[in-house]
Amino acid sequence: MVYSGKKLMHTNKKRPAILSGVSFIFVLLLISCSHAKPPVNSGHDGIAIKGYDPVAYFTIGRSVKGTEQFTYEWKGAKWLFSSKEHLDLFTAAPEKYAPKYGGYCAYAVSQGTTADIDPDSWSIVDGRLYLNLNRDVQRLWSGDIKGYIEKADRNWPTVLTK
Repeated sequence: MVYSGKKLMHTNKKRPAILSGVSFIFVLLLISCSHAKPPVNSGHDGIAIKGYDPVAYFTIGRSVKGTEQFTYEWKGAKWLFSSKEHLDLFTAAPEKYAPKYGGYCAYAVSQGTTADIDPDSWSIVDGRLYLNLNRDVQRLWSGDIKGYIEKADRNWPTVLTK
């Protein structure tokens, strides 16, 4: 706008710059929306399940932080383990120990979306590891685990493209 005397006059001098800026932002949004999420929930650092040892849930019965000393690259993510034994078990059968739905929140996948996880909110059902967003969501998940697994199985992996 340009002030001329007592009137405000509109000019179009800035409009092309504004429109190109808006267009640029729109294109960025389209690009970011069109990218599928990775098959493993690995965050910005590329480390699966926030660096927790997936084998420990089965062998120790609790969440245990892994270490950089014992790592394995699988499905585009870096997996950390608390011991050489756990690393060896995982490399021999990663599908057995890796959490379902790539380590995304199992309840969220049942609802047709993805969400991050709290490594302390977990359950093992029929020999498979399921992680949840937090303890509140885990309580909700516990109300109908079989039903939520059926829904999540139908939604996986198409939720990665949403």
